[in-house]
Amino acid sequence: MPDKTPKQVNLYEAKTHLSQLVKEAAAGREIIIANAGEPVARLVPLATEPRPQREPGRLRGQIWIADDFDDPLSPDILAAFYGEDDAALNSVAPLAESKASRGSSRIASS
Repeated sequence: MPDKTPKQVNLYEAKTHLSQLVKEAAAGREIIIANAGEPVARLVPLATEPRPQREPGRLRGQIWIADDFDDPLSPDILAAFYGEDDAALNSVAPLAESKASRGSSRIASS
């Protein structure tokens, strides 16, 4: 069982024996680091908080995705995303059209 009384070491000793001091702190001992006899820092073990147990399906019925979630965006919204004028929008329109045709074929085959 580790010694629970705080241990005070000077800064030079702490630098020299840091690995050993970290092991002691991880075991539960508090290490006080002093500079010229004046405490300036404390080395303590990390508090381990238990993670909450995840429960699959806990939000069932509370979250949904709209049917039109992956539908092509309207030209004005697309332009806003790209921050460009109608000329730039025309270069993106074929992409939106191809996505729309893929989406309709997927629906038809379902």
